[in-house]
Amino acid sequence: MSENEEQLSDRQSFEQEQNELTKRRLAELDELKKQNVNPYPYGFDVNAYSADILESFRDDAPPSEVSVAGRIVSLRRMGKASFCHIRDSKGKIQIYLKRDDIGSIYDQFKLMDIGDIVGVNGVVFRTKTGEISIHAKSLELLSKSVRPLPVVKEKVDEQGNKVVFDPFSDKEMRYRQRYVDLVVNHEVREVFVKRARVVSSIRKFLDERGYLEVETPVLQPIYGGAAARPFVTHHNALDFDFYLRISDELYLKRLIVGGFEGVYEVGKDFRNEGMDKSHNPEFTMLELYVAYKDYNWMMDLVENMIRSVSLSVAGSAKVKVGENTIDFTPPWRRVTMLDSIKEVTGEDLNGKSEADLAAAAKRLHVEVEPSMGAGKIIDAIFSELVEPTLIQPTFITDYPVEMSPLAKRHRSKPGLVERFELMCNGHELANAFSELNDPIDQRSRFEEQARLKARGDEEAMVVDEDFLRALEYGMPPTAGLGIGIDRLTMVLTDRESIRDVMFFPQMKPEK
Repeated sequence: MSENEEQLSDRQSFEQEQNELTKRRLAELDELKKQNVNPYPYGFDVNAYSADILESFRDDAPPSEVSVAGRIVSLRRMGKASFCHIRDSKGKIQIYLKRDDIGSIYDQFKLMDIGDIVGVNGVVFRTKTGEISIHAKSLELLSKSVRPLPVVKEKVDEQGNKVVFDPFSDKEMRYRQRYVDLVVNHEVREVFVKRARVVSSIRKFLDERGYLEVETPVLQPIYGGAAARPFVTHHNALDFDFYLRISDELYLKRLIVGGFEGVYEVGKDFRNEGMDKSHNPEFTMLELYVAYKDYNWMMDLVENMIRSVSLSVAGSAKVKVGENTIDFTPPWRRVTMLDSIKEVTGEDLNGKSEADLAAAAKRLHVEVEPSMGAGKIIDAIFSELVEPTLIQPTFITDYPVEMSPLAKRHRSKPGLVERFELMCNGHELANAFSELNDPIDQRSRFEEQARLKARGDEEAMVVDEDFLRALEYGMPPTAGLGIGIDRLTMVLTDRESIRDVMFFPQMKPEK
C-alpha cells in the first residue's frame, strides 16, 4: 500500500469512527428526550466560576454553595459515584456526583459525554486526594454535543513538566474550526483575550490624550491611502462598482481639513494580495491623524504608546518572541532607509537612477519587475535583505519620494520624504508620515502614480479628485500613523503566523 493510500485508509477509518460516535450520541439524545429531559433548555443561573472557587476556597471556612456551568472535558464513571471536570470561561473544576444525592439525575448523567454543557448546583469541598471540587446536589444538561470533540489529554511527568497527548494541532482544521480550537486548546483563548487588550489599551491611550475615535466608509467609490490592489464589489441600487477600503487615510485627513485636530479609527482594511505568515487579505488597522504635528513627534508618541500597550498586555516592556527578547523601552533606534540598506548590503543607493537601482537589485539577487519604478525597486531591496534583520524596534526613516505619494517632502534632504516605518521582529508594524498638505504637489504625485499604473503597476494609487479638492481648502500640518493590530498582537503573544491572532482567517472553501 502506498503512503497516499495508507493516509486515505486512515482518514476513512477516522471518519467511520466519528460517525459511530455521533450515532451513539444521537441515540443518547433520543433516550434523554424519552426521559422528558430537555437537552437544550433556555438558560441557567450561574453565580460562580472555576478559577474564583479554586482561589477563594479555605478548608476551615463554612461550606459554600455554588452554581456553575461549563463543558464536560473529562469523565470518570463508577457504580454509585462519578467524577467529571467541566471547563467554564475562567478554567476548569472537578465535579463529584453521587447517586444517593441526585437520584434519577445520575441515570441521566450516564447518557452525557465529553463536550456536553451542563449546569451544576453543589457544595465546594476538598477530596481525599486533595483536589478542590464541587459535590453536586443537582445537575442539568444545558446542551447535548452530538459531534465528538478531539480529546486532548494532559499529564505531568516526573520532572513536573506538562505533557500533552493527542493535541488538536492540524493548523488548517484549527483555523477552519476555531470554535473547536478554542474549546480544546484553551491557551488559544488567552491569545484572543490579549488581542482584545491590545485594542482597548490603544483606545485608552489615545482617548486620554483627547483624540476622537471616528468611523469612515468601508465601501469607497475610489480606493486610496496605500499601494495595494483592492477588492471590487457592485452596488445594485446605485449600479456602480465600489471598492473595499485598502486604507482609512484619505477620509481621516478630510476630517482634519474639516477642523478636527486629532482623529483615529480602529477598523478592517482589505487588500487583494498574497497570503503568508504576515499578510492576510482582511486585517485590522489603527490609523491616527493629529494636526500641527510632524513625524518626529509621532515617533515619540509611538514609542510611548506601544510601551504602554506592552505593559498592559504582557505585564512588561520586554516580551519573549521565539528565541529573542524584544525590548520596547524607549528610545528606539532611528536610521534612514538608505543608510540601513548600505549597512546590510554595502550598496549606496542615494541619488541613483532607476537603471542603476535595477542593476543594484540584480547584483543583490533581488528580483524586480519592469513595471517597478525607482521607489518600488528600493522597497524590494529593503524588504528582502534588510527588514528580516531588524529584530528590536527600529524606526526606518526618510524614504525616497517615489515610494511615498502621500508624505511631505523632507525639509532638508532633497528627493526624500518625512516618513518612518516601525520595524520589529523582522516585520513592519507601523507606517507614518508628516502628511503632504500641498494640493499642487499632491496632484503631481497622484499623476506620477497614474503613469506607474499605466506601466502595469497594479498597486499604484489612483487620482482622487475629491481628496485633492479637500486639500485645496487647506489642511494644517499633520502627522499620520497606521499600526497593524494583527502584527503587533503577533509580537505581544509570541505567534508565528497572522492567522494565529485572527479568529476566522480567510481560507479556501472546504472541498
